Amino acid sequence: MLQIGVEAPDFEADTYFPENKEIKTIKLSDYRGKWVILTFYPGDFTFVCATDIEALMGSYDKFLKEGAQIFGISEDSVFSHKAWSDTSPRVSKSKIPLIDDYTKKIATEYGFLDTKGYQAQRGLVIIDPEGKVQYIAMFNNGLGKDVRHIYGAFMGLKVLHDTPEGEGHMCAIPANWEPGEKPLDIDVVRDIGKL
Repeated sequence: MLQIGVEAPDFEADTYFPENKEIKTIKLSDYRGKWVILTFYPGDFTFVCATDIEALMGSYDKFLKEGAQIFGISEDSVFSHKAWSDTSPRVSKSKIPLIDDYTKKIATEYGFLDTKGYQAQRGLVIIDPEGKVQYIAMFNNGLGKDVRHIYGAFMGLKVLHDTPEGEGHMCAIPANWEPGEKPLDIDVVRDIGKL
């Protein structure tokens, strides 16, 4: 089972890049040095999935500016991804590359394949620049993704990643934290019971 802090399973897969209307083979490890957000969804030509892509696309440039690359992944081929991108009013506006997981290998390795073995469950994984998993979320297939939360979680993880911790101190992101706010600088002995 995938866990926080472990190295994300590497993979190589054909990917449809809608911005250039081309298919390229990518490797996850080629993106070391960048944050990677893998958004898993059950399938092309489905209803909530199109809203996920549209919502993520609404903040796509903000993620890119902060050094993150978003990829969509489902158990569809790149040809299905292209057809969906060409025909869906929502998806046709997207620049988010769509990964082919027709063999279900990626969904299986990441723990997102449903119990029947048919499709990926709706969810998300955030991987840091060193290739370590820092965030995992999986939820009901009828529940669309909350991009404000995803962006806030990503920015919080970025602060944790980039903030050096002094001796005996811990950097932490409190509940309801907003990007731009200061993180908590906790003295792990002195601050016990004070928050």
